[in-house]
Amino acid sequence: MTNSLPRRDFLRKSAGTIGAASALSMLPPVIRRALAADAAVETGTIKDIKHIVILMQENRSFDHYFGTMRGVRGFGDRFPIPLANGKSVFFQPNPAGGAEIQPFRRDSRIANALIGSGTPHNFPDMQGAWQQGKMDRWIQFKNQATMGYYLRDDIPFQFALADAFTICDGYHCSILTGTDPNRIVFWSGSNFNPELRKQGINSTDADGEPVNSRCWPSPSNWVAGRAQQADGSGQIDPSTSAYNYKYVNTAFKWDTLPDVLEKAGITWHIYQNMNNNWTGAMHGCLAFQSFRTAQPGSSIYEHGLTGGPATADGAINFLAQLKQDVMNGTLPQVSWVLPTQALAEHPGSSEGVAGAADFISDVLEALTSNPAVWSKTALFVTFDENDGFFDHLAMPAVPSYDASGALMGKSTVALDGEYFDASVGSYLNAADTISGKTRPWGLSSRVPMYVVSPWSKGGWVNSQVFDHTSMGRFLEQRFGITVDAISPWHRAVCGDLTSCFDFVSPNDPTVPKLPDMSNFAAINAAQRLLPTTSVTTAPATPQPLYQETGTRLSRALPYELHTSARVESNGTVSLIFANSGKQGSVFHVYDKLHLDLIPRRYTVEAAKQLQDAWNPGATDSGKYELWVYGTNGYVRTFKGDAIAWNSADFKPEVQVCYEPATGAIYLKVHNTGRAAGRVTVQANAYRTDGPWTLDVGAGATGQLNWNLDASGHWYDFTVSADNFERRFAGRVETGKAGVSDPAMALHLQG
Repeated sequence: MTNSLPRRDFLRKSAGTIGAASALSMLPPVIRRALAADAAVETGTIKDIKHIVILMQENRSFDHYFGTMRGVRGFGDRFPIPLANGKSVFFQPNPAGGAEIQPFRRDSRIANALIGSGTPHNFPDMQGAWQQGKMDRWIQFKNQATMGYYLRDDIPFQFALADAFTICDGYHCSILTGTDPNRIVFWSGSNFNPELRKQGINSTDADGEPVNSRCWPSPSNWVAGRAQQADGSGQIDPSTSAYNYKYVNTAFKWDTLPDVLEKAGITWHIYQNMNNNWTGAMHGCLAFQSFRTAQPGSSIYEHGLTGGPATADGAINFLAQLKQDVMNGTLPQVSWVLPTQALAEHPGSSEGVAGAADFISDVLEALTSNPAVWSKTALFVTFDENDGFFDHLAMPAVPSYDASGALMGKSTVALDGEYFDASVGSYLNAADTISGKTRPWGLSSRVPMYVVSPWSKGGWVNSQVFDHTSMGRFLEQRFGITVDAISPWHRAVCGDLTSCFDFVSPNDPTVPKLPDMSNFAAINAAQRLLPTTSVTTAPATPQPLYQETGTRLSRALPYELHTSARVESNGTVSLIFANSGKQGSVFHVYDKLHLDLIPRRYTVEAAKQLQDAWNPGATDSGKYELWVYGTNGYVRTFKGDAIAWNSADFKPEVQVCYEPATGAIYLKVHNTGRAAGRVTVQANAYRTDGPWTLDVGAGATGQLNWNLDASGHWYDFTVSADNFERRFAGRVETGKAGVSDPAMALHLQG
């Protein structure tokens, strides 16, 4: 890694005059100028982005980094998933007995919190912790360190980067496992054979990647060199002076993103040090035949398997090459930057989160060294997976199978081929018995995604569901290519990242500031003198949940979701899931009276609907309580007594409607009974007026409506009558930018 001498001089001079703490809050002139630079708006579309730069770091969950940040869906979530222990997902059962384990701060003031202290993060333990959506075995299958998180004071650069540009709080890693499987998705659009998926065949480890395997050349054949040859000898090829690397597993044969770009004539390059790449783990293309067999002189070899210029001590200086290309105006249309092992942000990285922050700062410095280039550039910074760090949000995955083989949910998209066949090999923990051998590939936990560009500055949050296939989708939108490996299910559920940008009017005179992190060595030296116990073990006295209050600017989302209920005469309760928006979504249903069961999940594409039924008359004397979760705080709850309702004279049911043009919400109450009756409507947040009553005649429909301008179009109401309760909460999408949830974390303050 190369560091800017002027920037280091700046820090030393600043520290000598105004103190190191103050210096951290200042910004070098080159970055200030770059952040102030206007976007080069020509067409007012995505075509104005001429350079896309992609950096994937290692192993951090969203809650682990940003659960306490203002204006994102973090620890202040008002609707956390319910667990069978009667508490929310934030209270994880302790297999050792005693009190539940709650999130706790990895306090860098008193412990070595910034370096080390990771958790198990592979397919067996991730499947076990997830429990197919029950989300209640994080401590059992990980360890107590899974619940650790940072505050703004611990990771100031990461918070400042999010505050300066755009943070995504709905970006998920793709696979419920570790590095290679997720990086293979990121680099190609899939980690299992897309041809088998098209035939409806679930993949095994022969044609999919459940655990780290294909990106790691055999350790006995890993030698310092430029790249690899096909014969696997692990020796220098005298004709090319290149090294040969031997791989331990078969190669995938579908196209990587670089292959697709190459065939389309789009320029690309991977900036990396092939000799310092965590034994290949961070280069997802090493799983593919096109890269393994690339020869010196070929485009794949020269752009995908080489490093940068050597420094005086022989180290590879790929950031110097990146900066040189930016200065010369020769930055490719698409670039990937791979970190070195020490700076990858992995808990096992020797320089920890502070060193990683400085690395990201160096990448930014290189990109902004030529303002004319930066004004046409978008930088994406994300993480391959969550390590084993806890994240509380329901994972929008395909439906799971229960232990008997029943599919717990439905989908309007074909699901055949979207599962891992674990009947071959040993990929499940013996204690993980809630399901059988057919397991969802994903989606998995949330990870941070920063979108850094002149079109995304200003401290925004984007809450659309994304995953690692979204990067390929963004390239599709920009260049008109097709990434064939991305499945229809992913295309239905995961966005293409274009909603993170304002292409029409991006230029904002406000100049945000980023802390200088070039003194990370001093920070880390101080950290290494501190103990690690309070980082790996929860405190004896649980810490109260905490999140900063307040809102942030929020991008418009493509969702318009509906869930309604119908109580049948036979005592069953039907839920109807409809989607009148522009993006598909996953509805999660938690049966509050049967939280021992796997929650059902329903994938509903845009302009489609699904229906399913529960039978409380057969199991609970008619009583039911179903909680439905969707995207960005969408919640519907349905509670009552189906038997009593059927015998009543007044039989209400509700329908919630939106007025996107004005952001208003309408409540329609239908009475299918033979007598008039009254419902009461109570606001649970955002308003101080009410309650409201509505009288509805026999066979008639009554209506109430509310203007939501004062709450940024957020709502939360409960409708109740005898043996009947419905709650509806969320945000009405108007097609325009708005604000994050104003009520987020307010309930934690009292």
